[in-house]
Amino acid sequence: MYTPETDRTPLSMLIHSLGNVLGDVIVAQDGVSAFELEEDVRQRTKQRRSDGKLQETHALTELVGQLPVAQLMGLIKAFTHYFGLVNLAESVERLRVLAERDRQNGDAPRSESVELALQELRERGITAQQVQDLLDHAEIRPVFTAHPTEAKRRTTLKKHHRIAEAARQLTAETTFQRQRERLLEAIREEIVALWQSDEVRIIKPTVIDEVKNNLYYFEESLFDMIPQLYRDTEASLRRIYPEHDWHLPAFLRFGSWVGGDRDGNPFVIPSVTVETLKLLMGRSLREHIHAVERLSHRLSQSSRQVPISEELAQTLVHDAPLFPELAHVLERRNPHEPYRQKCSYIHAKLHATLAYVERYEPDWARGGHRPTEGTWYANANEYLSDLATMEYSLRTNGAASVADGFLRDVQCSAKVFGLHTATLDIRQHSSRHTSALSEIFEYAGICDDYASLSQAERTAILERELANNRPLIPTHLYYSAETVEIIETFRTIRAVLSDLNAEAIETYIISMTEGPSDILAVLLLAREAGIYQPGEHSWLNIVPLFETGADLIAAPEIMHTLLSSEAYRQHLVLRNDVQEIMLGYSDSNKDGGFADAHWALYLAQVALAETCFRHRVAMRLFHGRGGAVGRGGGPANRAILGQPPGTVGGRIKITEQGEVISDRYAEPETAYRHQEQIINAVLRSSLGVSIAHISPEWQAAMSSLAQVSRKVYRGLVYDHPHFLEYFRNATPITEISRLNIGSRPASRKASDRIEDLRAIPWVFSWMQSRHTLPGWYGLGSALEHLIQADGNGLITLQGMYNDWPFFRTMLDNAQMILSKADMDIAAQYALLVPDQALANEIFGLIKAEYELTVKWICEVAQINELLDTNPILQHSIKQRNPYVDPLSFVQIELLRRLRTDPDGLEHGDLEDAILLSINGIAAGLKNTG
Repeated sequence: MYTPETDRTPLSMLIHSLGNVLGDVIVAQDGVSAFELEEDVRQRTKQRRSDGKLQETHALTELVGQLPVAQLMGLIKAFTHYFGLVNLAESVERLRVLAERDRQNGDAPRSESVELALQELRERGITAQQVQDLLDHAEIRPVFTAHPTEAKRRTTLKKHHRIAEAARQLTAETTFQRQRERLLEAIREEIVALWQSDEVRIIKPTVIDEVKNNLYYFEESLFDMIPQLYRDTEASLRRIYPEHDWHLPAFLRFGSWVGGDRDGNPFVIPSVTVETLKLLMGRSLREHIHAVERLSHRLSQSSRQVPISEELAQTLVHDAPLFPELAHVLERRNPHEPYRQKCSYIHAKLHATLAYVERYEPDWARGGHRPTEGTWYANANEYLSDLATMEYSLRTNGAASVADGFLRDVQCSAKVFGLHTATLDIRQHSSRHTSALSEIFEYAGICDDYASLSQAERTAILERELANNRPLIPTHLYYSAETVEIIETFRTIRAVLSDLNAEAIETYIISMTEGPSDILAVLLLAREAGIYQPGEHSWLNIVPLFETGADLIAAPEIMHTLLSSEAYRQHLVLRNDVQEIMLGYSDSNKDGGFADAHWALYLAQVALAETCFRHRVAMRLFHGRGGAVGRGGGPANRAILGQPPGTVGGRIKITEQGEVISDRYAEPETAYRHQEQIINAVLRSSLGVSIAHISPEWQAAMSSLAQVSRKVYRGLVYDHPHFLEYFRNATPITEISRLNIGSRPASRKASDRIEDLRAIPWVFSWMQSRHTLPGWYGLGSALEHLIQADGNGLITLQGMYNDWPFFRTMLDNAQMILSKADMDIAAQYALLVPDQALANEIFGLIKAEYELTVKWICEVAQINELLDTNPILQHSIKQRNPYVDPLSFVQIELLRRLRTDPDGLEHGDLEDAILLSINGIAAGLKNTG
């Protein structure tokens, strides 16, 4: 079932085995007729791909149009579960291939590994000290977000994990036949359970549901994987630079937006943020508790056999009175095992910290009620200090190998995950701060209408207020609910940072930053809450987020004005003169299209780096990339290598969004490989392995592409008077907006304008309908214009593709997303538009641009077919597309029925089926959000 019978590659054979089990489950659960229907549809879609497209399209449309909802749901389930299994099989195969390459290469480093990057650096004359200097200030921080393109429940994720484990054993050469039979039975058990379960949520998820879902990846993958990645990185450093005594700091850490991102999400309120932090801390503390229990089992050294350090002895004397009952037990149970005694005290402190976290409620006015000093860990450094005491004692008493063993892994986890798992970023829209301050200033008699002032006037007021030490906001709040929520958010941040964990929140992000006042506004609100005190402390990075094309152009001047402000520089000095700046890939793409957004982001990075350098400030860029190409998606390592020279510098934050989170982090081995590739790219990009100079000719060519592409894109999306009508009807945007996929509304505010629609549902809807428009529209016209306007245009573009990583990555990502488009199926979605004259007009423009883009990308890349330079991805997409097609035909039929009779008796069943079809198409296409 589901695979070409003639394909005998390991991947195909594994998919075939899993598909056969799924086929048996379909027969057992829904009967032979259900299986035969699925096979009939599968064969028809394969035939449609090979020949007779028009005839088979009509036949498929007629077939699904006659089926009741229950049978359509059965088809969706079959193909959705199939893609879940295919994704698992591809993950297993990737790991098998990597292991095989390692065996074949022997000691040679594998491609895109940390060791290969170090080898390249050494060959280019980069010294060990230069690498050490980079690592000392390096920061790589993937930041997890919650988005509706990944709708699988934790239950489903765990079942998939168990199937993947069984599949790995199934493909192992050392597995006996009887074991294979047992493994297939175990897989069958999981698939039956999946078939009988709700794969996606029937009830709309809460923010806390999304927090728990993201924690899954830490529990199942990252906590175990990270120490090994650090060990291997240090081993690579020693192999390539053996002359250096390496010190490897915790340069790779993690962040999260879930529970902190309140921009347009009314469900993220202060109490939800506190609950999120408690969950993050609780998860980390439980992990550390378990690790210390395992450590205690290993450290059985007896003081009768070997001495201990004076420092360890003193800490035991110090700890005993704090835990008298435990000390009494240890005297009897472990009288001569000082390391186990120390582990017991550490264990008790971690438990006390966990208990404090679980009962914590913020009281910003009176301060928290902390446990007795010494009985808990107020921060990760205290925990690390206790671990370091044991390490030093072991090293100085003949047990260095023990210190370098599991204890080192425990220390690594403490450094990377702290007591908080991941730092929680707070995000809010700039207009909310402006509105709140307008009310605060009016109440205080400072300004009657702050919101109506110019940027310069606002900035002057804010600088004056920042220089004024008097309180601006009273203890008891008499403002509107919206303003109170803003103030309480800052007060909650103050409370948790001072009473719970000073590392739990580091960053406050300002969406739609349009001027310096948007940043100074947050600094003033932070000061009023006690988060910032000039000359003493500043606990938050204040981060502007530049999203639209206009904001990206204005960003360097905004930062110049801001960094020239004495009021702001006082804050920045307290943050070690590091300025984080976030760039939004989603809204810039929605605003100007694919090529224009890429170039605007590139130019903004160059100008921002120059601005920060001129003001002697270190810049850390935060890349707000989505999973889809239309939101900056694509391979992360190539994206990093494609950044402008001098803009990485060892510091990079990057969002991990949508279904790419489960693709990259569901299994420890794939998470390891993904992080290894990122570190490889950061090392190479930061130390000059990537291209160092872009010629004026290339810059002019790219500017031309961006300009023409933007004009074509906006001509359709914003200037066509009826484009919104087409979008609303030819995609499932309406259904996506109201279904139980994510906690966040689809729009920032009630509006029919594309400007107000969030970029995630915008891109997701076009992917679902197989147009994939945001990932390429306008690029073909721009390429053609440049080639026809300049006799050497094609040669110039080919040179750019061959030698400029930025341009090559841009075109390769466009190739990938074009390969997942299907204009014939998109035409079927266009039939859902009531005004067919309008549908024919707009779809005609889209199809013509699609054909133009495919043509000229192939010319520039000098290939015959899309993705010829990436045959593995090309083969994967070609194999997947025929099996995504049935889901598309079924979804179109479901949308037609629901829209024809939105209040009919089958309304609920239709919405359930559409939700499952959305999940299935996302799983089949991947990179959709």
